[in-house]
Amino acid sequence: MITLDFLISAISLGSLYALIALGLVIVYGILKLVNFAYGELIMIAGYTLFVLSGFSSLAWLIMAIVAVIAAMATSYMTELVAFRPVRTKSLTAMLITSFAVSTLLQNAAVLIISPRARPVPLPEVFDQSVHIFGADVPVRNILIIVSTVLLLALFTLLLRKTVLGMALRAASDNFRMTRMLGVSANLVISVAFVISGFFAGVASLFWVGRAASVTPTIGGAPLLIAFVATVIGGMRSLEGAVVGGYVYGIVYSLLSLLLPQYLLDYREAFMFLIVILILLFRPEGLIRANVTPERVG
Repeated sequence: MITLDFLISAISLGSLYALIALGLVIVYGILKLVNFAYGELIMIAGYTLFVLSGFSSLAWLIMAIVAVIAAMATSYMTELVAFRPVRTKSLTAMLITSFAVSTLLQNAAVLIISPRARPVPLPEVFDQSVHIFGADVPVRNILIIVSTVLLLALFTLLLRKTVLGMALRAASDNFRMTRMLGVSANLVISVAFVISGFFAGVASLFWVGRAASVTPTIGGAPLLIAFVATVIGGMRSLEGAVVGGYVYGIVYSLLSLLLPQYLLDYREAFMFLIVILILLFRPEGLIRANVTPERVG
């Protein structure tokens, strides 16, 4: 039976997936690169919370802000140090670089901290619930929905009302023409990576908060979800990433309700089956982007 708390839970899960997918597709829209090191940004934010909680007495909100900044800084540094030198090479070179960065960050976490799960602090509000129309709804789910709606609104304003946002949209549509018009390629790409890190950092606060712990491999699952969500919505569309995230989250929640108990562990397999069916009828995803595929050279 679909109840109010189930609907809010499904929408909150879709909101979280939408944030994660949007961060992945921002970089893909310009570089045509699926950044397989994207999941490690979520890991970095999680470990930042862990380290700050152990060596400082800062308020959780301050630690959360620092964690998001750490994810943004890491994303920028990976672009500057790893991706920029190979950007003019083949797409294969950039893909291999993203795998290398992912492995490097994971191994660094294992060597510097630990391969075992480490606890992260959570604010008390994450464990609270509110009573809405006879249903007990976790405050965390409401925070995810509100945060996602607010960030999507601000991001839309950035894209439509600022020069930088217009440059990002133009670069996503036709990067070569954007460069010919005098827009700095390095600036646009760096900003895309920083924004990607920002969304990963914010998503990490809620993703890590689900288990209240962080591991070196915690970024694997959200990376896979982001990739599948962008495939569902459309790899070349920012709107498609958001739609794909919500579709993934809501359908995944419905499978939890519809599948018998002995099949619940196979929800991911059913999700991939649904993705295949979608791609059979909509190979370009649910949202078709009016752009011509190109690669930055």
